[in-house]
Amino acid sequence: MLLTFSHAVDTVNRWFGQLANVLILLACVVSAGNALLRYGFDLSNNWPLELQWYLFGAAVMLGTSYTLQQNGHVRVDIIYGNVSDRARLWIDIFGLVVFLLPACALFAWLSWSTLFLPSWDILEHSSNAGGLPRYPIKFILPLGFFMLVLQGLSELVKRFAALKGDIQLDTHYERPEQ
Repeated sequence: MLLTFSHAVDTVNRWFGQLANVLILLACVVSAGNALLRYGFDLSNNWPLELQWYLFGAAVMLGTSYTLQQNGHVRVDIIYGNVSDRARLWIDIFGLVVFLLPACALFAWLSWSTLFLPSWDILEHSSNAGGLPRYPIKFILPLGFFMLVLQGLSELVKRFAALKGDIQLDTHYERPEQ
């Protein structure tokens, strides 16, 4: 049952990872379009620049859980690169339980209660002329942290299943070139 939960979370975060890729592309298109309007036609507006920031911010926040799923986050290779696969699983479990899950749960709650909800209550907009609403992008922060918590739980389930021998995880570690 826990592996089913893990698979469902992985599927959702894989979708968010693909969405993050599209958001990066859209941010580049908006940036190019804004440059064309500004320098080619001498038209200037704030909304394309704000949209570009929103797209990059959303890509980062929605892409972090996918990066965790793909084992793409930075490791402290002094220890991790010199231990057995089983020890790596235990190091991952320790890091998830002690650092990632508590911090991301706290950040999800704080960003929801002190950033998004107050913005939503007043339907906050940018103070810049032609600026965009702020509350939609402020929702992305707690969503991103929440999805990172879910992916952390998924990774925890997979690590324990690998320790039990129920699944095989790739714990290959590629040491950076010196």
